[in-house]
Amino acid sequence: MNTALVQLAEAGPHYGVGVYRDITEWAAGSPAWLQKLGEVGTEAGILVFVALFVLQWWRARRREDRSMALALLGPVAVAATYMLSEGIKSWLHEERPCRAIPHVTTIAECPEPGDWAFPSNHSVIAAASAAALVISWRLIGMLALPLAALVALSRVYVGVHYLHDVAAGALLGVVVTPVIMLALMIPGTWAVNRLRQTPLASVLGTAPQTYAGARAQYAHASPNRNQG
Repeated sequence: MNTALVQLAEAGPHYGVGVYRDITEWAAGSPAWLQKLGEVGTEAGILVFVALFVLQWWRARRREDRSMALALLGPVAVAATYMLSEGIKSWLHEERPCRAIPHVTTIAECPEPGDWAFPSNHSVIAAASAAALVISWRLIGMLALPLAALVALSRVYVGVHYLHDVAAGALLGVVVTPVIMLALMIPGTWAVNRLRQTPLASVLGTAPQTYAGARAQYAHASPNRNQG
């Protein structure tokens, strides 16, 4: 995967300048309300994913151990994918198009020098979050995928990324995050099961009692009632 990302980063600026200019010129001529929506939405979209993870944790407090494990592993996997993205950015050092291309008008302020472009971290986080939700909360995850695409495309619209930056970021997010979650699902479920028997149960909640478990508990308690 790293080789493919390097090739894309090296070739990207050569064929991506025209597309970037077309998008930023169109964005500069778009209505003021749309520009404001793009500038706010490109950051607010990430906060929506944070809220969805919190909602999922709350929902999982009354569900089985696996559901809680996946609810917790989602943000962990997203953070790990983000750190990988940061490592790639620091390695490749692709300049932001808003600094590399002369005479362009952007909606958002160009990031400071040293804040590299490839891949787009916003796209990584958005795509990784949507992929995590698809695994752990299918319905919401499918609804989150279009939001992730909008967040990624908004980075080009406001002028801070090439199109290939956001494409690579989205690819990184949807590939790496599910692998991390699935690799940690079994030990994560075991850990949740154990931690729910500690004071952390107030945070993790309790798993629903199965029919077999309830029946065994009733059978165990029945002799005591008969003695009374």
